[in-house]
Amino acid sequence: MKTVSVIIPLYNEQDSLNELYSQIQKSVSVYDYEIIFIDDGSTDKSWEILKKISNENFRVQLIKFYNNFGKSDALQEGFKLAKNEYVITMDGDLQDDPKEIPNLIKKIDEGWDVVSGWKKNRKDPINKTLPSKIFNAVTSFFIGLRLHDYNCGLKCYKIKVIKSIKLYGGLHRYIPAICSQKGYKISEIEVNHRKRKFGKTKYGNKRFFDGFFDLITVLFLGKYTNQPLHFFGFIGLSSSLAGVLIETYVLYLKYFRGEPFQLHFALLILGVLFIIVGIQFFSIGLIGEMIVGSISNNDKKRIDLIVKNDFKK
Repeated sequence: MKTVSVIIPLYNEQDSLNELYSQIQKSVSVYDYEIIFIDDGSTDKSWEILKKISNENFRVQLIKFYNNFGKSDALQEGFKLAKNEYVITMDGDLQDDPKEIPNLIKKIDEGWDVVSGWKKNRKDPINKTLPSKIFNAVTSFFIGLRLHDYNCGLKCYKIKVIKSIKLYGGLHRYIPAICSQKGYKISEIEVNHRKRKFGKTKYGNKRFFDGFFDLITVLFLGKYTNQPLHFFGFIGLSSSLAGVLIETYVLYLKYFRGEPFQLHFALLILGVLFIIVGIQFFSIGLIGEMIVGSISNNDKKRIDLIVKNDFKK
């Protein structure tokens, strides 16, 4: 029998929880399952309802944050607790349809590591759908992974995937991108999306600005974590080269055209500034390489120690 973990982060969803739990239970009843609710600092009666559900079903596990830390932190704690072969994530507002769970599992059995939902017929106002389309297009372009709906809450993972990633801040928006950078195979299927039945969305327009900075974080960590000099060195080299060219031009004006330095003092200072900034960026890259190398050497020593201990046994 297949084993499934369903992870639901939530914040102030007291009106949705009983109905959501009932729908999930029906959808996963054919599996050996566990349901993990993460209460992200709710201030309504969500926690009381969850405790009642958990008392009635030993397969329901609960995590409660004392404050609202965000979806990434909630998912990360759920990932730590999950132990089954397939891991499903979904939102707690009833817009994600639990009936899609078997479809996600069926798709992942085709040989994928991650299957992301695509809310093709999305039941949200245009002030959410239009920015979302722009967000997905920009992310697909920079990441190199073509998906229609990066931020769909309904996803399915193999257990090895969720145990290898770390989420914080707003990185939950880019889970497929992070998984792709690690070499996992990503796919996408259309899923049913429903109108919000209770309450209102917890995410404002600020999330689009936050998402831009999170994209930069994903791009940097994915490509340059182990090679910081490639990033900082490129900036430093470009800046220094620009400074040298500026200073060369000032010298040309001085010695070939007879124009005194005083006429181009601002340009002279700008060139010096570019060179200094370039050296600083290059130095940051070298320090980063030293840190990465030190960590890498410590890991090798730890591996050698484990191997030696195994031989002793």
